[in-house]
Amino acid sequence: MSVWLWIVLAFVGMGALAWAGRWAGQVATSNAPRFRDMPFGVAFGYVFAAACIIGGIWLWFLPGAVFFRWAVQGFVLFAIAAFIFRLVFRHVGTAATKRLFRAMPLTAAFGILVIIIYAILAIFAGAIAPYGQSEILGAANVVPGGDPAMGGNPLYPLGTDQIGRDILSRLIYGAQNTVGIAFVTTLIAFFLGGSLGFLAATVGGWLDQLLSRAVDVLMAIPGLIFSLLLMTIASVWADGEKALLTVYMILIIAVIDSTRVFRLARAVGTGIVVMDYIEAARLRGEGMGWIVFREILPNAMAPLLAEFGLRFCFVFLTIASLSFLGVGIQPPLADWGTMVRDLGPFINFAAFAPLVATAPLMAAGAIALLTVAVNFVVDWMLQKSSGLKE
Repeated sequence: MSVWLWIVLAFVGMGALAWAGRWAGQVATSNAPRFRDMPFGVAFGYVFAAACIIGGIWLWFLPGAVFFRWAVQGFVLFAIAAFIFRLVFRHVGTAATKRLFRAMPLTAAFGILVIIIYAILAIFAGAIAPYGQSEILGAANVVPGGDPAMGGNPLYPLGTDQIGRDILSRLIYGAQNTVGIAFVTTLIAFFLGGSLGFLAATVGGWLDQLLSRAVDVLMAIPGLIFSLLLMTIASVWADGEKALLTVYMILIIAVIDSTRVFRLARAVGTGIVVMDYIEAARLRGEGMGWIVFREILPNAMAPLLAEFGLRFCFVFLTIASLSFLGVGIQPPLADWGTMVRDLGPFINFAAFAPLVATAPLMAAGAIALLTVAVNFVVDWMLQKSSGLKE
């Protein structure tokens, strides 16, 4: 029986359980409103959540599910640390920060804590990493875990790759390279797209039409495919200069991603330029720079900050994707996308050496964790800027 047929049967079975459970609840409670008014989707959601919990427990006890156990343990530890982090800063700091942390949901505290940890790793990678990012050690293909009986080595707790580089050190340096370059790229994209978007909204006319149509053309091409095409051309221009190729990558992704920022900035700016204080600034004789950066920008900061988090995630994932395809951050620099590609063959050993198969999942997990953390913070910022309350 095919896998897809098993999936369909599982969903049909969960649907039947959801219907039967809702009906049993209605009978047992004499048609109480809680079960009488319960939509089928909600009942199915309860059954699906229960199935996920049961599946997770079953997966936990599988001998080969090492990475799953590590991921669950790490998530629980981060959640506990986020709770303590929020609790401490509710009582430590200025009145404004205390008030901020009192109103902060646990998911936002989790995201902020993860971002702080990643920032520390990126800034102080040289002092934290036990080895260099391109340092080739005396042992290759060391199994993660540090247990000599399983083929590990305490000197390399996360193991080594095919040519003997320490995976833990490369993960730490990957934060510096991948996250640092993504942050710089996002800043450039926001400066370029935000400035042009506000300028188009303020000036209007032919300039607005020219910029908007140019942005439409760029946005009509899928971003990753366009980036891959331009990076292939840039690799020829760089002529083997890896630093120059990295600069090209930053500029290419920044220009492509600035089109999304332009759209947001123009839409927000169009609603602001009709305000009375903008007209008052014009009557005072203020220049274009003052109107854009001193009048429009402060009043558009909330949606732009939320968009900054989302754009950072997309840029970060684009850089990892390009590196995975071989045209992004070049070796010997450590990059999480490159690590997933280089360590991918270890997946073939999952059947008889589960610990070896966890190697490529570590870099993928680092990418996923940062993406989730940033989105948690962005969701909270959107909630605060929109005035919605829990």
